[in-house]
Amino acid sequence: MSSATSFDFLLKRIFLHGFSASLHLVLLLLLLILWVVSRVKKVSREGSKERQVLWYKQTLACCFVVSVSNVVLCLLSYFYWYTNGWSEDKLMSLIDYALKALAWGACATCVYKHCQFSNPGEQKRFPVVLRIWWGFYFSISCYCLVIDIVLFKKHVSFPSQYLVSDVLSVVTGLFLCIVGFFLRNEGEDTLLEEPLLNGDSRVSNGVELSKENGGDTVTPYSDAGIFSILTFSWMGPLIAAGNKKPLDLEDVPQLDSHDSVIGAFPKFKNRLESADSEGNVVTSLKLVKALFFSAWKDILWTALFAFTYTVASYVGPFLIDTFVQYLNGQREFKAEGYLLVAAFFVAKLVECLSERRWFFKLQQVGLRQRAVLVAMIYNKGLTLSCQSKQSHTSGEIINFMTVDAERVGDFSWYMHDPWMVVLQVALALLILYKTLGLASIVTFIATVLVMLANIPLGKMLQKFQDKLMESKDTRMKATSEILRNMRILKLQGWEMKFLSKIVGLRSVEEGWLKRFVYTNAMTAFVFCVAPSFVSAATFGACRFLGVPLESGKILSAVATFRILQEPIYNLPDTISMIAQTKVSLDRIAAFLRLDDLQPGAIEKLPSGSSDTAIEIADGNFSWDMSSPTATLKDINLKVSHGMSVAVCGTVGSGKSSLLSCLLGEFPKISGTLKLCGTTAYVAQSPWIQSGKIVDNILFGKEMDRDKYDEVLEACTLKKDLEILSFGDQTVIGERGINLSGGQKQRIQIARALYQDADIYLFDDPFSAVDAHTGSHLFKEVLLKNLRSKTVIYVTHQVEFLPAADLILVMKDGRIVQAGKYNGILNSGTDFMELVGAHKKALSALDTVEASSVSERTTSEGECDIGTTNGKVQKEENQGNESGKVDDVGPKVQLVQEEEREKGQVGFSVYWKYITTAYGGALVPLILLAQILFEIFQIGSNYWMAWGSPMSADIKPPVGSFTLIMVYLALAIASAICVFARSMLLGTAGYKTATLLFKKMHLCIFRAPMSFFDSTPSGRILNRASTDQSAVDMDIAHQVATFAFSVIQLLGIIAVMSQVAWQIFIIFIPVIATCIWYQQYYISSARELSRLVGVCQAPVIQNFAETILGATTIRSFDQEKRFQDTNMALTDSYSRPKFYAAGAMEWLCFRLDLLSSVTFAFSLFILISLPEGVIDPAIAGLAVTYGLNLNILQAWVVWTMCNMENKIISVERILQYCSIPSEPALVVETNRPDHCWPYHGEVHIRDLQVRYAPHMPLVLRGLTCTFPGGLKTGIVGRTGSGKSTLIQTLFRIVEPAAGQILIDGVNISSIGLHDLRSRLSIIPQEPTMFEGTIRSNLDPLEEYTDEQIWEALDKCQLGDRVRNKAGRLDSSVSENGENWSMGQRQLVCLGRVLLKKSKILVLDEATASVDTATDNLIQTTLREHFSDCTVITIAHRITSVLDSDMVLLLSHGLIEEYDSPSSLLENKSSSFAQLVEEYTVRSNSSF
Repeated sequence: MSSATSFDFLLKRIFLHGFSASLHLVLLLLLLILWVVSRVKKVSREGSKERQVLWYKQTLACCFVVSVSNVVLCLLSYFYWYTNGWSEDKLMSLIDYALKALAWGACATCVYKHCQFSNPGEQKRFPVVLRIWWGFYFSISCYCLVIDIVLFKKHVSFPSQYLVSDVLSVVTGLFLCIVGFFLRNEGEDTLLEEPLLNGDSRVSNGVELSKENGGDTVTPYSDAGIFSILTFSWMGPLIAAGNKKPLDLEDVPQLDSHDSVIGAFPKFKNRLESADSEGNVVTSLKLVKALFFSAWKDILWTALFAFTYTVASYVGPFLIDTFVQYLNGQREFKAEGYLLVAAFFVAKLVECLSERRWFFKLQQVGLRQRAVLVAMIYNKGLTLSCQSKQSHTSGEIINFMTVDAERVGDFSWYMHDPWMVVLQVALALLILYKTLGLASIVTFIATVLVMLANIPLGKMLQKFQDKLMESKDTRMKATSEILRNMRILKLQGWEMKFLSKIVGLRSVEEGWLKRFVYTNAMTAFVFCVAPSFVSAATFGACRFLGVPLESGKILSAVATFRILQEPIYNLPDTISMIAQTKVSLDRIAAFLRLDDLQPGAIEKLPSGSSDTAIEIADGNFSWDMSSPTATLKDINLKVSHGMSVAVCGTVGSGKSSLLSCLLGEFPKISGTLKLCGTTAYVAQSPWIQSGKIVDNILFGKEMDRDKYDEVLEACTLKKDLEILSFGDQTVIGERGINLSGGQKQRIQIARALYQDADIYLFDDPFSAVDAHTGSHLFKEVLLKNLRSKTVIYVTHQVEFLPAADLILVMKDGRIVQAGKYNGILNSGTDFMELVGAHKKALSALDTVEASSVSERTTSEGECDIGTTNGKVQKEENQGNESGKVDDVGPKVQLVQEEEREKGQVGFSVYWKYITTAYGGALVPLILLAQILFEIFQIGSNYWMAWGSPMSADIKPPVGSFTLIMVYLALAIASAICVFARSMLLGTAGYKTATLLFKKMHLCIFRAPMSFFDSTPSGRILNRASTDQSAVDMDIAHQVATFAFSVIQLLGIIAVMSQVAWQIFIIFIPVIATCIWYQQYYISSARELSRLVGVCQAPVIQNFAETILGATTIRSFDQEKRFQDTNMALTDSYSRPKFYAAGAMEWLCFRLDLLSSVTFAFSLFILISLPEGVIDPAIAGLAVTYGLNLNILQAWVVWTMCNMENKIISVERILQYCSIPSEPALVVETNRPDHCWPYHGEVHIRDLQVRYAPHMPLVLRGLTCTFPGGLKTGIVGRTGSGKSTLIQTLFRIVEPAAGQILIDGVNISSIGLHDLRSRLSIIPQEPTMFEGTIRSNLDPLEEYTDEQIWEALDKCQLGDRVRNKAGRLDSSVSENGENWSMGQRQLVCLGRVLLKKSKILVLDEATASVDTATDNLIQTTLREHFSDCTVITIAHRITSVLDSDMVLLLSHGLIEEYDSPSSLLENKSSSFAQLVEEYTVRSNSSF
């Protein structure tokens, strides 16, 4: 017997089914034995927690499906064979099906029991018996399937249910093997299910952990198996959680270390530095290389996926001709139809899997690249030199981070498009060559022409994009400066003028935006027309060349053109994106090339290595290296450890510059500079981070409670913290907005003190605090706590000079005198002048005998004041209940979490957006144009399919010339529709963007000051830049794309159901499922998208603060800590972005799968219908459209979700369009007389003020009158309510009760501009805006040059301005950085002199100038405001001594109000005690 026949039994069905049945019987017996054993042992399972194995639900479902399908096959076979006769073979099959159904039912039960009731400690995998069985089962199933294929090849017939059963067995067997052998749990507690579904697992004992470590759960993506990664099932738990409640940042798991910036940045930096070694300059090319090589593996993977996707997408068009011939009756073999359907389906499946992986991986890469660039830009911002900083304002630098880095990240989407276009065109031409022969050359030429038409458009787009970005930078720069200085604008009544400045800058931007939008519309037109143009050219060529046009070939060509449309359509986007990304990379590279601080400017020596703490030899320093004259000249200085050095001099003499050069902030021209030990620095204008007070003081150090209390005591902060609702846990608003100037300064000093450095540099720290606090700080901090340290302090207060070991007198950038107080007093004129001015100020105090004071210690004075306070307060409280108001309402922090809408984006948002431009009149026209376009498109293809013959031997219904001409006419009609649609859409989008911009900015500028105090400017800037950009460029396109894709989808469904109505049977459930999926997904996606918006603001805010405080950060050597904070914030922005991308792919994968099934089902119906029932050409047309069904179905949902995510920008802008506004600027019915105020009498009646409804009263019932034409001084401890009173006078804060009358007019009854334009103020922090001297003195352009020069001369700045090249047009940099603090104060004085108001307020106006300049300001005011009411808040008692009246405030109550002489006569008065302290301090040499 031959070997061939001896093995024949292996191919017999009866053997296969017998073998399978016996194996299933063995499995059943095994499971039964195991069950009995477990019952006998009666293992107690109580108390064990439910625990799930990886893929438990899917495995259970799989076992259940196998069992049920075998029951169905068993029943069907039984009834079929019962009527058609039996055989041994059939009987064996029936037994096999029955045993399979039983065994798999038992298997499902076993899986369920194992996972529900196993011990928590056990290893979490399925039982060995099951896993071995799954392996056997898979092998047998594969064997059976091979036999089926062999028999099929030999043309042996067998029942079709055998094939169905074997295919099902192979698929389920493969899945179970993967689950059993390849997926493993690393012992984590059901990471995929538990923590995310059971709410927040991190709230323990009622104490919630910090939000930053949001979801301490690491991403499930890290541990996902291959199946989970392909199907995105690892996203399931998060989406399920989002479906139950709105997601918060804590619910979003952490990123994998691979995706986190903390892991990715070092790699990127190393790459960049190694690329940098050949030339020490960062170029765009080096950046691109570093970005590519830091993610090359992922990029190659995405390239592979993209390639697979492209090849798979052309299988359909390749097979259409064959399919139409099959329907026409030309069949090669019996099962050809089923094979064709299988080929179509498999191709769709491969296409779906590869596309989803490709898109997700790309976004992952983009997210990483964006994050590393942000980190790079941030780190650079920390090391920039001062000149570099002046060339780029903070607004521009923030744009590098928010716009440019974001764009480079987005480019990942387009990364592979250039080579894919080539591949797609090549494949398309191959298919066309197969079907149409030489005519495909014409297709190629037409395609190239269309692509070439794109080049000029692409260039124009790039140019407009560049200009748009430039104008946007300028606008953002101005916006950020205005937001920083909003208080001064409100006080001066200038906000509308500055709004018009912003609107002016925006109109330039809008000019470029308009060009950009219309060029974009032209591009869209060219590419919607492209397929019609290419196909018309091709079919024309076919007629010309005599290529027979059969319907199968035409449909294959049409399907190819449709696929070809995508790369051609995306090409302009790609080109424009490449252009935009290049611009962004150039901008980032240029920024990274800017000069850093001079690395070798300071020679730093370790602590204790030298006796000399500071040494400068022949030092010459200059802010501007190109300038011929140095700023600091011939500096020679040697300071030993433990010395205290005072630096004094007139305004602009170079005092602060000297400290800057010691910090290495100042470019060195020549000389040497050595520093031994660590430094701590206190800046002149306080830099306070938004955050808790305690964090500001600790500044990165560990908490040492004793030391901390000691520091608070030394800086007299204990009392202030008691007053604040949350103590040192109070959250400070941006730039310390909810603290007084003195409190900010003292927190700065406390920060320096806590650092325990070797060298302390103080830049005039005592100017912003009152006299008593100043002397206390000097004694406690400089003379006591820092007595063993090296201290250099700049000061204007002469009384602090005698205590110094060395005094440096500065003039014009030189040290003109140096020595001890008494030593230099007689050796030169400069120091004499300073001391003389101080003596002159003190002469006003002659009324007080200093001798009577010296015995009384300060502490007694403090006790006395305490008791006086108590007494006065008691009296006040009896007369008015306001004392109780303090505790009204719950305690609330000033700066609240950023609000975000929750739940669905309301329809009202869409409606407002659509109807903003022209009341929505263009919307119906745009939709009509799209519907007509779709009708013409389908009509033209229908016409071609109907009008061409099935094969060469059939006579066509119309002539080929008519066929082509009608097609051409329809193509032209559709082109006209597209052109109309593009232009109308461009117009509507542009108009909407401009209107929303104006509306939002008007609301922001009209918002009350409290809004700016409690809203970090990062949030406002985020809306003005990121959200506004989305409205400008994206949203109109997104909303339209959604509408257009719905219209297209309806068109396809119409075409397909034309052919076979049965398709509706599956269409309806599939579409219902799609909608259900979309609804299930959108709640998570929407919240993730909102979280992205909310998490971006802290990154911007932190960056803006860092740039402002870079000097302080560097002086404390805290760069590393700030870089880490930035990385953490960047990651918490990347987290929701990563999961939003994952969620989108999770959804798209499921939708793709559904539409592929729909498509396969419709093909199945077409091949099942008897021949002749349908026209094959029209059936072919349905297939052609059906090929796009999965793309389009997913596209509809994708655009819908994308639209909802993007429309959040509109929602955020509309949120700011409804900010409550300040009272009217002008009340037409109640306008004061043009010469009001006449006398300037201010009458205050029972005034009560609080900053917000939930906050305690600050002023608690004041009643007094400031007489017209007299000078009134307001004094009081820090935080007593002095500045609040002034803010109420200007109605920055509205009174809670009571009123203020000026010359009988209730200020609350008139318009804000009418009030503020009639009052003048020199504020506490002098403000200058970027621009010129002229624009700073006269922003409203109301005065002539003569008047401006006159004002400059009066405030002693005339000569200095005349010496500058631009004179009145001399430039002022951002924040007035190129003018000293004192000069800025004099400019503010100049503004007041120009305005000549009847009422003038000085809010600690002379705090940052030396005594001589102070005297000068006082003299100028006396001279020019002799008949005006002058209200002065002062820390220098001498500033209020020559006032007519003095008001002393304490804890928001009036303690004393009388003339200075009367108050000084009464030795027990608090004012007299303040004066005594000041005198003691000034006369003593500490």
